[in-house]
Amino acid sequence: MPRARRGFLQGLLACPVCAATALGARGAAAADGHGSWSYEGNTGPAEWGKVDPAARVCSVGDQQSPVDLAGGISANLPPLDLNWPVRVYDVTNNGHTVQCDATPGDYVKVGKSVYQLLQFHFHTPSEHAVAGKRAAMEVHFVHKAPDSSLAVLGVLMQPGASNAAFREIMAAAPAQPGKAKSAKPIDIRTLVPAAPRRAWRYEGSLTTPPCSELVSWFVLDRPITVAESDIAAFRRIYAMNARPLQPLNRRFLLRG
Repeated sequence: MPRARRGFLQGLLACPVCAATALGARGAAAADGHGSWSYEGNTGPAEWGKVDPAARVCSVGDQQSPVDLAGGISANLPPLDLNWPVRVYDVTNNGHTVQCDATPGDYVKVGKSVYQLLQFHFHTPSEHAVAGKRAAMEVHFVHKAPDSSLAVLGVLMQPGASNAAFREIMAAAPAQPGKAKSAKPIDIRTLVPAAPRRAWRYEGSLTTPPCSELVSWFVLDRPITVAESDIAAFRRIYAMNARPLQPLNRRFLLRG
């Protein structure tokens, strides 16, 4: 086994959300603002590597995200301890997705390691698939480790019972690029399935330009449900904002 990949597997077992260099508060799957890229046509995913020289890895990288989550190596991984207080959120339409910025001090604890929540945002359909099947939506919680690396928690979303947090976010979401505040405090812990939580974990990339291969992903294996009407409200803003699946290549996919 190559040394780098052996080291990665050992590192994931000890610290499954450690990544490489950080990009500050930039989302792991959504840019901070408008850009020359999109999800279709001449600036769509197939062209991202040509849109900007800095995004060349979108075309040539071999550890890109999202991926199809099928199988996985069974691993005894530490549980996720979410420390996200109920609060009012700024809800931003940033030109690519609906995003909510976190407040300093919100964090997730994985074993003995603590990672600060930067922001979370949404995609339709889900960016990750499970055995080739995509969910209706996916939410990404973007975290920053003490060493400034990025770690992202992904949760699949399916139509069903209403979710109060997502309902409140969509009620506040601007139809055009801009920012608004949620009318009520939101408990975003309800956007994550209840414990016990199992997840697929792998080393990957940002899912938008510049597609930097700097992200440790963990995607929970159980979805949440949200109201069909709230999914429709998101799709009225963004009918589709998911990158195509990328090959796993020789990466390790852990599940535990």
